[in-house]
Amino acid sequence: MKIEKDSVVRFHYRVSEGGNEVETSHGREPLTILVGHGAIIPGLEKALIGAEAGETVSVDVASDEAYGPRREGMTQRVAKKLFGKQKLVPGAQVVVQTNQGPRAVTVQKVGLSVVDVDLNHPMAGKDLHFDVEIVEVRAATPEEIDHGHAHGEGGHQH
Repeated sequence: MKIEKDSVVRFHYRVSEGGNEVETSHGREPLTILVGHGAIIPGLEKALIGAEAGETVSVDVASDEAYGPRREGMTQRVAKKLFGKQKLVPGAQVVVQTNQGPRAVTVQKVGLSVVDVDLNHPMAGKDLHFDVEIVEVRAATPEEIDHGHAHGEGGHQH
């Protein structure tokens, strides 16, 4: 089966930026997504359309099709206590709880009671390269389409 909208896809990936590996799924379970529902960056999703299980896909994704441009003025001062026991040093990527749920931020400056953070995604403004190994492709169930995410092995468990 070829990957198309409403397919459930399991795949391993390696992502690099400027020739340096940034992240990989190798050594753990493959990533499982429901195609066409915003689970991965647009440029990678477009590159997977039409591929099948057992294939490999290599693609360069420009920043505007990845995590978008880096936006100036996306800094915020946050109470230090909101970070719990996370190690806070400039440059560290940590998670803070917001009204919209958890959000990854980059620490810029640590004070006695407040922390200045950058709200841009760490990969914003960066062109990325992906090497993907497609493990499995199947049609999504009506329930998965209704919920907007994959269920079962590697997907969301209810």
